[in-house]
Amino acid sequence: MKDQTIWNNIVSGDVTALRQLHDRYYYQMYLWACKYLGNESEAEELVADCFIKLWNQKQQIIIRQSLKAYLFLMLRNHIISHLRKSKSHMEVGTVRVPDIPDQVDSSEPEFYVKLYRTIEKLPEQRRRILELAVFDALTYKEIARELDISVNTVKTQMARAYRFLKEELDPKDFILFFIHHS
Repeated sequence: MKDQTIWNNIVSGDVTALRQLHDRYYYQMYLWACKYLGNESEAEELVADCFIKLWNQKQQIIIRQSLKAYLFLMLRNHIISHLRKSKSHMEVGTVRVPDIPDQVDSSEPEFYVKLYRTIEKLPEQRRRILELAVFDALTYKEIARELDISVNTVKTQMARAYRFLKEELDPKDFILFFIHHS
C-alpha cells in the first residue's frame, strides 16, 4: 500500500493504517535517532512520540512532501528539542553524531547494524549526502542547496556511496538496503 493511501486512511481514523506506517518506518527512524542520541531508550521514546503526535494531530497535519519525509522531519525536530533540553550532546551549534555502539540489543536486526557500521566508513561529505538522500528523503537538488554543492557532485557522491555499500555489504544486505529505503 502506498504512503498516500496509508495517510488518507490514518486521517480517516484507521488505526490499522497507523500500524502499517509504524511497521514500515519504525526501524529506520529508531536507528536514525540512535545515531544522533547514542541512547536506544531515548530513541525509542522519541520515535514513539512521533507516531503518537501524528495520530493525535492527524486532522491538522498537512503533508507537503512525502509522508516519510514528514516523519523524519518530525523526528529531527524531536531530537533537536531533546538535545537542547539535555545540552550534553551539543557542540558549538551542531549535533555530535555518535558512532554505532559496539553492544547492540539482541532484538536489533543485524542488517541495520552492519549497514550503519558500513555507512560510518564513508568519507564525511559522501556519508552526509547519503544520509540526506536516504534518511531525510531530500532530493538531489535539495541536498545540493543545503550543502552548497552542485547537483552533479551529489549524483557522483551518491553513485560512489552506493558502489561502496555494494562492495562492503553482502549482496542480500545490499538488496535489503534498497528495499527498505525506496
